[in-house]
Amino acid sequence: MAIPAPHPSLLVSCGVVALVAWRLYARMRRMIGRQRLSRVRPWVTVVLFPVLLLMLSLGSLAHPAHAVTLLAGVALGVGLGVYGLRLTRFEQTPQGLFYTPSAHLGIALSLLLFGRVAYRLAQVYLLASSTAATPADFVRSPLTLAIFGTLAGYYTAYAIGLLRWRHRVSTLGVAVAPEPAPAAQGAEPPPA
Repeated sequence: MAIPAPHPSLLVSCGVVALVAWRLYARMRRMIGRQRLSRVRPWVTVVLFPVLLLMLSLGSLAHPAHAVTLLAGVALGVGLGVYGLRLTRFEQTPQGLFYTPSAHLGIALSLLLFGRVAYRLAQVYLLASSTAATPADFVRSPLTLAIFGTLAGYYTAYAIGLLRWRHRVSTLGVAVAPEPAPAAQGAEPPPA
């Protein structure tokens, strides 16, 4: 007797849940532990998040309350970013530049994002009634815009702070070892 194949939408749903769980785990790990300051990642953040904010703000011009909510989230996020930079431990070592973000702030922001994603997944997939919101309502929700604005403001302000710290260190004329090539990161250093 053959086992019936699962419905394709169930497979897609499971795939989306797995992808979101993996990305949230990776994000939480990156926001908590000691990290090497990348030359590229802060620049990607400084460019990507303002572009996304601009697109969302242009899309929310039809609803001024949504635009205000997005901007309030950005303002809160920038404040948290500045506060987070004060709590960050910066290290300059012969191996490179390292920073350790505040674990409490990183966990709080990760839980905020996780809570909103979990709520939205429950709303879309578990409440299959006529009152459930459509997937397009996810972007139009003032709560979602506020949370995204907070996260985008935080990441952008924090990345700018990291870039300013790198610039300050480099203008002092202190030599810093270059970052290892991606293929050599897992390799053992040669014996001295």
